[in-house]
Amino acid sequence: MESKEIEENKGRMALEISKTVSFIPNIIAAFQTSDPSKTIQPLAEKIRKETGAEFVVIGNKEGTRYSHPQTSLIGKKMKGGDNLRALKNGEYYVSKAKGSLGPSIRGKSPIMNKEGEVIGIVSVGFLLEDVHQQIMNNVTKVLLVSLFALLISLLGSILLGRNIRKDTMGLEPYEIAALYKEKNAVLHGVKEGILAIDKHGFITMMNQPAKRLLHINGTVRNLKVDGLFPSDYLYEVLKSGNPQADKEMVWKDKTVIVNCTPLFDENGVSRVVASFRDKTEIEQMVNTISEVKRYSEDLRAQTHEFTNKLYVLSGLLQLGEYEQAIDMIQTETQVLQFQNSIVFNHIKDTKVQAILLGKLGKASEKKVKFEVVSDSQLEALPSHFKLSNLIVILGNLIDNAFEAVYGFDSPTVKFFVTDIGSDIIFEIADNGKGLTEKEIPLLFDRGYTSKQGDEPRGFGLSNAEEAVLEMNGMIEVQSTPESGTVFTVYLPKEYERR
Repeated sequence: MESKEIEENKGRMALEISKTVSFIPNIIAAFQTSDPSKTIQPLAEKIRKETGAEFVVIGNKEGTRYSHPQTSLIGKKMKGGDNLRALKNGEYYVSKAKGSLGPSIRGKSPIMNKEGEVIGIVSVGFLLEDVHQQIMNNVTKVLLVSLFALLISLLGSILLGRNIRKDTMGLEPYEIAALYKEKNAVLHGVKEGILAIDKHGFITMMNQPAKRLLHINGTVRNLKVDGLFPSDYLYEVLKSGNPQADKEMVWKDKTVIVNCTPLFDENGVSRVVASFRDKTEIEQMVNTISEVKRYSEDLRAQTHEFTNKLYVLSGLLQLGEYEQAIDMIQTETQVLQFQNSIVFNHIKDTKVQAILLGKLGKASEKKVKFEVVSDSQLEALPSHFKLSNLIVILGNLIDNAFEAVYGFDSPTVKFFVTDIGSDIIFEIADNGKGLTEKEIPLLFDRGYTSKQGDEPRGFGLSNAEEAVLEMNGMIEVQSTPESGTVFTVYLPKEYERR
Protein backbone atom coordinates (compact mmCIF):
# COMPACT_ATOMS: atom_id res chain seq x y z
CA MET A 1 0.00 0.00 0.00
CA GLU A 2 2.77 2.40 0.97
CA SER A 3 4.94 1.40 -2.05
CA LYS A 4 2.06 2.10 -4.41
CA GLU A 5 1.52 5.48 -2.79
CA ILE A 6 5.24 6.34 -3.12
CA GLU A 7 5.23 5.36 -6.80
CA GLU A 8 2.16 7.52 -7.43
CA ASN A 9 3.81 10.46 -5.66
CA LYS A 10 6.98 10.06 -7.71
CA GLY A 11 4.93 9.86 -10.92
CA ARG A 12 3.02 13.04 -10.08
CA MET A 13 6.26 14.83 -9.24
CA ALA A 14 7.88 13.74 -12.54
CA LEU A 15 4.82 14.92 -14.47
CA GLU A 16 4.74 18.30 -12.73
CA ILE A 17 8.45 18.87 -13.40
CA SER A 18 8.05 17.90 -17.05
CA LYS A 19 5.10 20.25 -17.44
CA THR A 20 7.06 23.10 -15.92
CA VAL A 21 10.04 22.45 -18.20
CA SER A 22 7.85 22.24 -21.31
CA PHE A 23 6.68 25.82 -20.76
CA ILE A 24 10.13 27.40 -20.25
CA PRO A 25 10.49 30.04 -23.04
CA ASN A 26 14.29 29.56 -23.45
CA ILE A 27 13.79 25.89 -24.12
CA ILE A 28 11.01 26.52 -26.64
CA ALA A 29 13.16 29.18 -28.37
CA ALA A 30 16.18 26.86 -28.46
CA PHE A 31 14.29 24.59 -30.86
CA GLN A 32 14.65 27.32 -33.53
CA THR A 33 18.44 27.50 -33.24
CA SER A 34 20.98 25.50 -35.15
CA ASP A 35 22.29 23.77 -31.99
CA PRO A 36 19.40 23.33 -29.48
CA SER A 37 21.53 21.19 -27.16
CA LYS A 38 23.84 24.06 -26.40
CA THR A 39 21.00 25.91 -24.65
CA ILE A 40 18.85 23.03 -23.50
CA GLN A 41 21.49 20.69 -21.90
CA PRO A 42 22.71 23.15 -19.21
CA LEU A 43 19.12 24.09 -18.28
CA ALA A 44 17.97 20.48 -18.12
CA GLU A 45 20.92 19.45 -15.95
CA LYS A 46 20.38 22.33 -13.58
CA ILE A 47 16.68 21.40 -13.21
CA ARG A 48 17.60 17.72 -12.71
CA LYS A 49 20.01 18.52 -9.92
CA GLU A 50 17.63 20.97 -8.21
CA THR A 51 14.62 18.63 -8.28
CA GLY A 52 16.47 15.38 -7.52
CA ALA A 53 15.16 13.68 -10.68
CA GLU A 54 17.20 10.85 -12.18
CA PHE A 55 17.01 12.39 -15.61
CA VAL A 56 15.49 15.35 -17.49
CA VAL A 57 15.57 14.41 -21.18
CA ILE A 58 14.34 16.81 -23.86
CA GLY A 59 13.90 15.63 -27.42
CA ASN A 60 12.55 16.88 -30.74
CA LYS A 61 9.48 15.65 -32.57
CA GLU A 62 11.41 12.69 -33.96
CA GLY A 63 12.55 11.68 -30.44
CA THR A 64 16.17 12.81 -30.89
CA ARG A 65 17.72 13.85 -27.54
CA TYR A 66 18.81 17.45 -26.92
CA SER A 67 19.67 16.75 -23.27
CA HIS A 68 20.67 13.76 -21.14
CA PRO A 69 22.61 13.17 -17.88
CA GLN A 70 25.09 11.22 -20.00
CA THR A 71 26.26 13.69 -22.64
CA SER A 72 27.40 10.86 -24.92
CA LEU A 73 23.75 9.96 -25.49
CA ILE A 74 22.78 13.44 -26.75
CA GLY A 75 21.76 13.30 -30.43
CA LYS A 76 20.57 9.71 -30.14
CA LYS A 77 17.01 8.42 -30.10
CA MET A 78 15.06 8.32 -26.88
CA LYS A 79 14.27 4.81 -25.58
CA GLY A 80 11.21 3.28 -23.93
CA GLY A 81 8.65 3.58 -26.68
CA ASP A 82 6.28 5.66 -24.54
CA ASN A 83 6.53 9.05 -26.35
CA LEU A 84 3.73 8.58 -28.85
CA ARG A 85 0.87 9.99 -26.77
CA ALA A 86 2.78 13.21 -26.11
CA LEU A 87 4.19 13.68 -29.62
CA LYS A 88 1.11 12.67 -31.58
CA ASN A 89 -1.79 13.63 -29.27
CA GLY A 90 -0.18 16.35 -27.16
CA GLU A 91 -1.06 14.51 -23.88
CA TYR A 92 0.49 14.90 -20.41
CA TYR A 93 0.84 11.56 -18.63
CA VAL A 94 2.85 9.23 -16.40
CA SER A 95 4.35 6.02 -17.71
CA LYS A 96 6.71 3.21 -16.77
CA ALA A 97 9.38 2.08 -19.23
CA LYS A 98 12.98 0.91 -19.49
CA GLY A 99 15.29 3.57 -20.80
CA SER A 100 19.01 3.94 -21.18
CA LEU A 101 19.45 4.27 -17.42
CA GLY A 102 17.13 1.39 -16.54
CA PRO A 103 13.42 0.94 -15.59
CA SER A 104 11.89 4.21 -14.45
CA ILE A 105 8.72 6.15 -13.72
CA ARG A 106 8.38 8.99 -16.21
CA GLY A 107 6.42 12.15 -16.55
CA LYS A 108 5.81 13.02 -20.23
CA SER A 109 4.87 16.50 -21.48
CA PRO A 110 4.74 17.83 -25.05
CA ILE A 111 6.59 21.06 -26.01
CA MET A 112 4.50 23.33 -28.21
CA ASN A 113 5.30 26.46 -30.21
CA LYS A 114 3.24 29.59 -30.34
CA GLU A 115 0.93 28.06 -32.90
CA GLY A 116 0.16 25.12 -30.62
CA GLU A 117 2.06 22.63 -32.67
CA VAL A 118 4.01 19.86 -30.92
CA ILE A 119 7.70 20.48 -31.60
CA GLY A 120 9.26 18.30 -28.91
CA ILE A 121 8.90 16.33 -25.69
CA VAL A 122 10.10 16.53 -22.08
CA SER A 123 10.70 13.30 -20.20
CA VAL A 124 11.43 13.53 -16.47
CA GLY A 125 12.06 10.28 -14.63
CA PHE A 126 12.91 8.53 -11.37
CA LEU A 127 14.50 5.08 -11.49
CA LEU A 128 12.29 2.32 -10.06
CA GLU A 129 15.36 1.06 -8.25
CA ASP A 130 15.59 4.37 -6.38
CA VAL A 131 11.85 4.30 -5.66
CA HIS A 132 12.15 0.80 -4.24
CA GLN A 133 15.14 1.88 -2.20
CA GLN A 134 13.15 4.79 -0.84
CA ILE A 135 10.35 2.38 0.03
CA MET A 136 12.83 0.17 1.87
CA ASN A 137 14.30 3.19 3.61
CA ASN A 138 10.83 4.30 4.66
CA VAL A 139 9.95 0.81 5.85
CA THR A 140 13.21 0.60 7.76
CA LYS A 141 12.56 4.00 9.28
CA VAL A 142 9.03 2.99 10.23
CA LEU A 143 10.31 -0.26 11.72
CA LEU A 144 12.98 1.58 13.69
CA VAL A 145 10.47 4.13 14.94
CA SER A 146 8.03 1.33 15.77
CA LEU A 147 10.73 -0.62 17.55
CA PHE A 148 11.77 2.47 19.48
CA ALA A 149 8.12 3.17 20.35
CA LEU A 150 7.72 -0.47 21.39
CA LEU A 151 10.77 -0.28 23.62
CA ILE A 152 9.54 2.98 25.14
CA SER A 153 6.10 1.39 25.64
CA LEU A 154 7.63 -1.68 27.28
CA LEU A 155 9.75 0.50 29.53
CA GLY A 156 6.72 2.67 30.34
CA SER A 157 4.63 -0.43 30.99
CA ILE A 158 7.25 -1.82 33.35
CA LEU A 159 7.50 1.48 35.24
CA LEU A 160 3.72 1.90 35.27
CA GLY A 161 3.28 -1.71 36.40
CA ARG A 162 5.75 -1.16 39.25
CA ASN A 163 3.96 2.02 40.28
CA ILE A 164 0.55 0.33 40.15
CA ARG A 165 1.82 -2.71 42.06
CA LYS A 166 3.24 -0.34 44.64
CA ASP A 167 -0.16 1.34 45.01
CA THR A 168 -1.94 -2.02 45.11
CA MET A 169 0.63 -3.54 47.52
CA GLY A 170 1.71 -6.11 44.96
CA LEU A 171 -1.77 -7.58 44.47
CA GLU A 172 -2.95 -8.90 41.13
CA PRO A 173 -6.26 -7.64 39.63
CA TYR A 174 -8.11 -10.86 40.47
CA GLU A 175 -6.84 -10.60 44.06
CA ILE A 176 -8.05 -7.00 44.27
CA ALA A 177 -11.47 -8.07 42.95
CA ALA A 178 -11.64 -10.88 45.52
CA LEU A 179 -10.68 -8.50 48.32
CA TYR A 180 -13.31 -6.01 47.17
CA LYS A 181 -16.00 -8.70 47.30
CA GLU A 182 -14.82 -9.86 50.71
CA LYS A 183 -14.80 -6.28 52.00
CA ASN A 184 -18.40 -5.74 50.88
CA ALA A 185 -19.45 -9.04 52.45
CA VAL A 186 -17.78 -8.13 55.75
CA LEU A 187 -19.11 -4.56 55.78
CA HIS A 188 -22.70 -5.65 55.22
CA GLY A 189 -22.39 -8.77 57.37
CA VAL A 190 -21.27 -7.15 60.61
CA LYS A 191 -23.94 -5.91 62.99
CA GLU A 192 -22.15 -2.65 63.75
CA GLY A 193 -22.83 0.38 61.59
CA ILE A 194 -19.81 1.59 59.59
CA LEU A 195 -19.39 4.77 57.55
CA ALA A 196 -16.43 6.58 56.01
CA ILE A 197 -16.06 10.25 55.06
CA ASP A 198 -13.38 12.09 53.08
CA LYS A 199 -11.53 15.17 54.32
CA HIS A 200 -14.33 17.42 53.05
CA GLY A 201 -17.02 15.57 55.01
CA PHE A 202 -18.59 13.68 52.09
CA ILE A 203 -19.70 10.10 52.73
CA THR A 204 -17.68 7.59 50.70
CA MET A 205 -19.12 4.41 52.20
CA MET A 206 -21.94 3.31 54.52
CA ASN A 207 -23.03 -0.26 55.18
CA GLN A 208 -26.60 -1.53 55.55
CA PRO A 209 -26.55 -1.87 59.37
CA ALA A 210 -25.57 1.82 59.57
CA LYS A 211 -28.48 2.78 57.32
CA ARG A 212 -30.92 0.72 59.41
CA LEU A 213 -29.57 2.17 62.66
CA LEU A 214 -29.82 5.76 61.38
CA HIS A 215 -33.15 5.21 59.53
CA ILE A 216 -31.65 6.08 56.12
CA ASN A 217 -33.02 4.82 52.81
CA GLY A 218 -31.33 4.94 49.41
CA THR A 219 -27.78 5.85 48.48
CA VAL A 220 -25.79 8.37 50.55
CA ARG A 221 -22.55 8.32 48.56
CA ASN A 222 -21.13 11.82 47.96
CA LEU A 223 -23.63 13.35 50.39
CA LYS A 224 -22.47 15.50 53.30
CA VAL A 225 -22.43 13.68 56.64
CA ASP A 226 -23.96 16.72 58.34
CA GLY A 227 -27.56 15.99 59.30
CA LEU A 228 -27.20 12.24 58.78
CA PHE A 229 -24.91 11.57 61.74
CA PRO A 230 -23.33 13.57 64.62
CA SER A 231 -20.67 15.17 62.43
CA ASP A 232 -18.80 17.32 64.98
CA TYR A 233 -17.13 14.22 66.40
CA LEU A 234 -15.95 13.10 62.93
CA TYR A 235 -14.63 16.55 62.00
CA GLU A 236 -12.72 16.65 65.28
CA VAL A 237 -10.90 13.44 64.35
CA LEU A 238 -10.30 14.79 60.80
CA LYS A 239 -8.70 17.89 62.25
CA SER A 240 -6.63 16.30 65.02
CA GLY A 241 -5.79 12.94 63.41
CA ASN A 242 -6.22 11.27 66.80
CA PRO A 243 -8.44 8.15 66.98
CA GLN A 244 -11.32 8.20 69.43
CA ALA A 245 -12.89 5.17 71.12
CA ASP A 246 -16.20 4.42 72.84
CA LYS A 247 -17.66 7.90 72.52
CA GLU A 248 -21.27 7.85 73.72
CA MET A 249 -23.75 10.18 72.06
CA VAL A 250 -27.50 10.48 71.61
CA TRP A 251 -28.83 10.59 68.05
CA LYS A 252 -32.58 10.96 67.50
CA ASP A 253 -34.18 8.21 69.63
CA LYS A 254 -31.03 6.12 70.13
CA THR A 255 -27.93 6.17 72.27
CA VAL A 256 -24.96 5.09 70.15
CA ILE A 257 -21.36 4.26 71.02
CA VAL A 258 -18.96 5.51 68.35
CA ASN A 259 -15.34 4.64 67.49
CA CYS A 260 -13.46 6.83 64.99
CA THR A 261 -10.22 5.97 63.19
CA PRO A 262 -8.37 8.40 60.85
CA LEU A 263 -6.76 7.17 57.61
CA PHE A 264 -3.57 8.89 56.44
CA ASP A 265 -1.86 9.56 53.10
CA GLU A 266 1.20 11.63 52.19
CA ASN A 267 -0.80 14.84 52.78
CA GLY A 268 -2.07 13.91 56.24
CA VAL A 269 -5.56 12.72 57.23
CA SER A 270 -7.39 11.69 54.06
CA ARG A 271 -10.58 10.25 55.56
CA VAL A 272 -12.20 8.98 58.75
CA VAL A 273 -13.89 5.62 59.34
CA ALA A 274 -16.50 5.48 62.11
CA SER A 275 -18.07 2.36 63.59
CA PHE A 276 -21.02 2.61 65.93
CA ARG A 277 -23.50 0.38 67.71
CA ASP A 278 -26.81 0.88 69.45
CA LYS A 279 -26.29 1.10 73.20
CA THR A 280 -30.02 0.58 73.77
CA GLU A 281 -29.76 -3.06 72.71
CA ILE A 282 -26.78 -3.59 75.00
CA GLU A 283 -28.63 -1.98 77.90
CA GLN A 284 -31.67 -4.17 77.28
CA MET A 285 -29.51 -7.29 77.25
CA VAL A 286 -27.73 -6.25 80.47
CA ASN A 287 -31.04 -5.43 82.13
CA THR A 288 -32.50 -8.78 81.12
CA ILE A 289 -29.48 -10.59 82.50
CA SER A 290 -29.79 -8.53 85.68
CA GLU A 291 -33.44 -9.44 86.06
CA VAL A 292 -32.74 -13.12 85.47
CA LYS A 293 -30.02 -12.88 88.10
CA ARG A 294 -32.53 -11.27 90.47
CA TYR A 295 -34.99 -14.05 89.69
CA SER A 296 -32.28 -16.58 90.56
CA GLU A 297 -31.59 -14.71 93.82
CA ASP A 298 -35.29 -14.81 94.68
CA LEU A 299 -35.29 -18.58 94.29
CA ARG A 300 -32.18 -18.81 96.46
CA ALA A 301 -33.92 -16.61 99.08
CA GLN A 302 -36.88 -19.00 99.06
CA THR A 303 -34.49 -21.95 99.53
CA HIS A 304 -32.68 -20.09 102.31
CA GLU A 305 -35.95 -19.31 104.10
CA PHE A 306 -37.10 -22.92 104.04
CA THR A 307 -33.65 -24.08 105.14
CA ASN A 308 -33.88 -21.82 108.20
CA LYS A 309 -37.30 -23.22 109.03
CA LEU A 310 -36.01 -26.76 108.67
CA TYR A 311 -33.18 -25.95 111.08
CA VAL A 312 -35.70 -24.60 113.62
CA LEU A 313 -37.90 -27.66 113.14
CA SER A 314 -34.88 -29.94 113.61
CA GLY A 315 -33.95 -28.12 116.81
CA LEU A 316 -37.45 -28.45 118.22
CA LEU A 317 -37.46 -32.18 117.50
CA GLN A 318 -34.05 -32.65 119.11
CA LEU A 319 -35.25 -30.79 122.24
CA GLY A 320 -38.35 -32.91 122.42
CA GLU A 321 -40.69 -30.00 121.78
CA TYR A 322 -42.89 -32.16 119.60
CA GLU A 323 -46.08 -30.13 120.06
CA GLN A 324 -44.36 -26.89 119.01
CA ALA A 325 -42.84 -28.69 116.04
CA ILE A 326 -46.27 -30.00 115.02
CA ASP A 327 -47.80 -26.54 115.43
CA MET A 328 -45.04 -25.04 113.29
CA ILE A 329 -45.52 -27.67 110.57
CA GLN A 330 -49.28 -27.18 110.55
CA THR A 331 -48.96 -23.38 110.44
CA GLU A 332 -46.44 -23.50 107.56
CA THR A 333 -48.50 -26.12 105.76
CA GLN A 334 -51.68 -24.03 106.00
CA VAL A 335 -49.86 -20.95 104.70
CA LEU A 336 -48.21 -22.89 101.88
CA GLN A 337 -51.42 -24.70 100.99
CA PHE A 338 -53.29 -21.40 100.82
CA GLN A 339 -50.60 -19.68 98.77
CA ASN A 340 -49.97 -22.66 96.53
CA SER A 341 -53.68 -23.32 95.98
CA ILE A 342 -54.02 -19.84 94.53
CA VAL A 343 -50.71 -19.93 92.63
CA PHE A 344 -51.21 -23.39 91.14
CA ASN A 345 -55.02 -23.60 90.90
CA HIS A 346 -55.86 -20.06 89.76
CA ILE A 347 -52.70 -19.24 87.83
CA LYS A 348 -52.00 -21.84 85.14
CA ASP A 349 -49.01 -20.22 83.41
CA THR A 350 -45.74 -21.78 84.60
CA LYS A 351 -43.66 -18.65 83.91
CA VAL A 352 -45.80 -16.49 86.20
CA GLN A 353 -45.95 -19.33 88.77
CA ALA A 354 -42.15 -19.46 88.89
CA ILE A 355 -41.86 -15.69 89.36
CA LEU A 356 -44.45 -15.66 92.16
CA LEU A 357 -42.86 -18.59 94.01
CA GLY A 358 -39.54 -16.78 93.96
CA LYS A 359 -41.12 -13.57 95.23
CA LEU A 360 -42.99 -15.45 98.00
CA GLY A 361 -39.66 -16.72 99.31
CA LYS A 362 -38.11 -13.24 99.07
CA ALA A 363 -41.10 -11.68 100.86
CA SER A 364 -40.78 -14.22 103.67
CA GLU A 365 -37.09 -13.37 104.03
CA LYS A 366 -37.83 -9.62 104.07
CA LYS A 367 -40.73 -10.13 106.53
CA VAL A 368 -43.19 -8.72 104.02
CA LYS A 369 -46.67 -10.20 103.67
CA PHE A 370 -47.04 -11.04 99.98
CA GLU A 371 -50.58 -12.03 99.03
CA VAL A 372 -51.76 -13.43 95.74
CA VAL A 373 -55.37 -12.25 95.58
CA SER A 374 -57.75 -15.23 95.54
CA ASP A 375 -59.81 -13.71 92.68
CA SER A 376 -56.78 -13.99 90.38
CA GLN A 377 -57.30 -16.04 87.23
CA LEU A 378 -54.78 -16.75 84.46
CA GLU A 379 -54.58 -19.43 81.81
CA ALA A 380 -51.39 -20.25 79.89
CA LEU A 381 -50.05 -17.09 78.27
CA PRO A 382 -49.66 -16.67 74.48
CA SER A 383 -46.29 -17.62 72.98
CA HIS A 384 -45.14 -14.01 72.53
CA PHE A 385 -45.10 -13.48 76.32
CA LYS A 386 -41.39 -14.13 76.92
CA LEU A 387 -40.07 -15.07 80.35
CA SER A 388 -37.40 -12.35 80.16
CA ASN A 389 -40.03 -9.64 79.63
CA LEU A 390 -42.23 -10.99 82.43
CA ILE A 391 -39.25 -11.04 84.80
CA VAL A 392 -38.43 -7.43 83.92
CA ILE A 393 -42.05 -6.26 84.32
CA LEU A 394 -43.32 -8.26 87.32
CA GLY A 395 -39.96 -8.60 89.03
CA ASN A 396 -39.28 -4.85 89.05
CA LEU A 397 -42.82 -3.87 90.09
CA ILE A 398 -42.98 -6.44 92.93
CA ASP A 399 -39.46 -5.60 94.16
CA ASN A 400 -40.33 -1.90 94.02
CA ALA A 401 -43.42 -2.64 96.15
CA PHE A 402 -41.31 -4.62 98.67
CA GLU A 403 -38.97 -1.66 99.03
CA ALA A 404 -41.90 0.75 99.35
CA VAL A 405 -43.29 -1.08 102.42
CA TYR A 406 -39.95 -1.83 104.04
CA GLY A 407 -39.88 -0.57 107.65
CA PHE A 408 -43.66 -0.04 107.83
CA ASP A 409 -45.99 -1.75 110.29
CA SER A 410 -47.74 -4.76 108.72
CA PRO A 411 -45.94 -4.38 105.36
CA THR A 412 -48.20 -5.89 102.72
CA VAL A 413 -47.95 -6.32 98.96
CA LYS A 414 -50.83 -7.74 96.95
CA PHE A 415 -50.69 -9.31 93.51
CA PHE A 416 -53.67 -9.70 91.23
CA VAL A 417 -53.94 -11.00 87.66
CA THR A 418 -56.81 -11.65 85.26
CA ASP A 419 -57.06 -12.66 81.63
CA ILE A 420 -60.75 -11.81 81.18
CA GLY A 421 -61.16 -9.72 78.05
CA SER A 422 -58.63 -8.92 75.33
CA ASP A 423 -55.82 -7.94 77.74
CA ILE A 424 -53.80 -9.67 80.42
CA ILE A 425 -54.03 -7.39 83.48
CA PHE A 426 -51.46 -7.48 86.28
CA GLU A 427 -51.95 -5.38 89.41
CA ILE A 428 -49.39 -4.88 92.22
CA ALA A 429 -50.51 -2.90 95.28
CA ASP A 430 -48.56 -1.91 98.42
CA ASN A 431 -49.44 -0.13 101.66
CA GLY A 432 -46.32 2.03 101.68
CA LYS A 433 -46.03 5.78 102.03
CA GLY A 434 -47.41 6.44 98.54
CA LEU A 435 -46.34 9.06 96.01
CA THR A 436 -47.04 12.74 95.50
CA GLU A 437 -48.54 14.12 92.28
CA LYS A 438 -45.13 15.55 91.38
CA GLU A 439 -43.36 12.19 91.77
CA ILE A 440 -45.74 10.09 89.64
CA PRO A 441 -44.78 11.63 86.22
CA LEU A 442 -41.07 11.10 87.03
CA LEU A 443 -41.31 7.44 88.08
CA PHE A 444 -40.37 5.96 84.70
CA ASP A 445 -37.56 8.42 83.87
CA ARG A 446 -34.25 6.58 83.64
CA GLY A 447 -32.09 7.32 86.68
CA TYR A 448 -34.88 8.86 88.76
CA THR A 449 -35.31 7.50 92.32
CA SER A 450 -36.82 8.67 95.57
CA LYS A 451 -34.63 6.28 97.59
CA GLN A 452 -31.37 7.15 99.33
CA GLY A 453 -28.07 5.27 98.97
CA ASP A 454 -24.84 5.04 97.00
CA GLU A 455 -26.05 2.18 94.80
CA PRO A 456 -27.05 3.08 91.22
CA ARG A 457 -30.84 3.25 91.18
CA GLY A 458 -33.72 4.50 89.09
CA PHE A 459 -33.53 1.87 86.31
CA GLY A 460 -36.03 -0.82 87.40
CA LEU A 461 -39.27 1.00 86.62
CA SER A 462 -37.77 2.46 83.43
CA ASN A 463 -36.84 -1.05 82.27
CA ALA A 464 -40.30 -2.30 83.19
CA GLU A 465 -41.96 0.42 81.11
CA GLU A 466 -39.72 -0.33 78.11
CA ALA A 467 -40.65 -4.02 78.31
CA VAL A 468 -44.37 -3.15 78.52
CA LEU A 469 -44.13 -0.85 75.49
CA GLU A 470 -42.22 -3.52 73.57
CA MET A 471 -45.25 -5.81 74.07
CA ASN A 472 -47.59 -3.01 72.89
CA GLY A 473 -48.99 -2.65 76.40
CA MET A 474 -49.44 0.18 78.87
CA ILE A 475 -48.81 0.79 82.56
CA GLU A 476 -50.82 2.94 84.98
CA VAL A 477 -49.97 4.26 88.45
CA GLN A 478 -52.43 5.26 91.18
CA SER A 479 -51.12 6.46 94.51
CA THR A 480 -52.35 8.14 97.68
CA PRO A 481 -49.80 9.61 100.09
CA GLU A 482 -49.51 7.57 103.31
CA SER A 483 -51.89 4.94 101.89
CA GLY A 484 -49.93 3.14 99.22
CA THR A 485 -49.48 2.73 95.46
CA VAL A 486 -51.08 0.54 92.81
CA PHE A 487 -49.34 -0.35 89.51
CA THR A 488 -51.59 -1.77 86.79
CA VAL A 489 -50.15 -3.32 83.61
CA TYR A 490 -52.22 -4.03 80.48
CA LEU A 491 -50.72 -6.44 77.97
CA PRO A 492 -52.73 -7.33 74.83
CA LYS A 493 -53.22 -11.02 74.10
CA GLU A 494 -52.84 -10.41 70.35
CA TYR A 495 -49.40 -9.07 69.44
CA GLU A 496 -49.07 -6.73 66.46
CA ARG A 497 -45.53 -5.86 65.39
CA ARG A 498 -45.01 -2.12 65.08
